[in-house]
Amino acid sequence: MDTSPLDGNGIAGALGELFAFDVTMAATTCAHCRHTQPMADLRAYVRAPGIVLRCASCGGVQLRLVQSTERAWLDVRGIQMLQVPAGTTV
Repeated sequence: MDTSPLDGNGIAGALGELFAFDVTMAATTCAHCRHTQPMADLRAYVRAPGIVLRCASCGGVQLRLVQSTERAWLDVRGIQMLQVPAGTTV
């Protein structure tokens, strides 16, 4: 059995299936206070060059998203765990 790792392209299909869903249906566990809540319940701050989602419980930053015409930057260091309902589709 070959145990050598693949590069990131080897999981493109699996990740494509995972991220092709309504993200508001997912639940996050805050890396700061460990509170689990639906992503739809996070506090969204959008009056800036990017988007910031904060925990409704402690106010900790869970997600930062900045987009340009050529790329996007996504920082999810504030999410300890992202739970996606099985069978979730676009």
